[in-house]
Amino acid sequence: MIMENTDFDFNIEKDALWCKHLGITDFDGLNNIIRNGRAIQLVNLCEARHENRCSRIAHEIKAKGGVRVVLLAGPSSSGKTSTSLRIALQCKVHGLNPRTIEVDNYFLERDETPLLPNGNKDFESLAALDVELLNKQLNELLEGKEVELPRYDFKDGRKYYEGNMMKLEENDLLILEGIHALNPAMTPNIPDEVKFMVYVSDMSSMSEYDKDIMTTDNRLMRRMVRDNRTRSISPEQTILRWADVREGEEKYIFPYQDNADMVFNSTLQYELPLLKHYVTPILKAIDRNSKAYPEAQRLLGFLSKIDALPVDAINAIPCTSIMREFIGGQILSRELL
Repeated sequence: MIMENTDFDFNIEKDALWCKHLGITDFDGLNNIIRNGRAIQLVNLCEARHENRCSRIAHEIKAKGGVRVVLLAGPSSSGKTSTSLRIALQCKVHGLNPRTIEVDNYFLERDETPLLPNGNKDFESLAALDVELLNKQLNELLEGKEVELPRYDFKDGRKYYEGNMMKLEENDLLILEGIHALNPAMTPNIPDEVKFMVYVSDMSSMSEYDKDIMTTDNRLMRRMVRDNRTRSISPEQTILRWADVREGEEKYIFPYQDNADMVFNSTLQYELPLLKHYVTPILKAIDRNSKAYPEAQRLLGFLSKIDALPVDAINAIPCTSIMREFIGGQILSRELL
């Protein structure tokens, strides 16, 4: 497990050195790369570095020996889904046979969901998951038994069983991704020696980062773009819900990040210029009478200091990129060869 000042600090320190090497410790350096026509090279380098990190994690999973369950967690819009699928690909390259289970399919039936003090249903709490069923099926899978996995219908608020059977072979590896994955209480019946835990987060890597931007702003803008594109949730709604999202992270994710065996920093040095391309027009559409207007203006204020990524560089972003999870065009499958 991560000890104090090891993998977290290693990630931040290495990324700061990486930014210094590229000459992008501040917005001016980032803008110079774009203005000098080197945006595509920056995209290629950042993506190669991400792939290298995924490969290293897969190597460590295999090197540990005896790992049967990989658990991956991180805060909102950190790129957990993309990272889990990319690590699965690299595990396959390293001779393992990864299988994925979606933790979201283990929610309790809607009428069993715990309530918040205000009477609303608490979907963020671990108590909203059917932990007993999840552990029962995980144990049966690890014992070599065949199980029928549930599918949770969020519209109906209940689980369905539709013949989705799974049985693990000798070289199979389970990969589970979810906000509670690093909390020992989610998998209390699974021995620690067969687990490998990964923490994913978008951590600022510019050593001289502009003081106008918070470390969570990258994730907020990622979420805004994805919500607007795929969930019919306006940027205004995303901004107004963000405080509740952050509160949930403080309660359910950050207290367990030190349980991770490895950390994946999902930030990409080209993502602010990329996000500017998508976020600026939707932020400008927020009415000045909205409660979200001041936050929208703050975000537009620092984005005005950054040059937008040119279209040819956007087109160069590979279909396996974490950023494709947010801007669209990602082609990553849970089914491997």
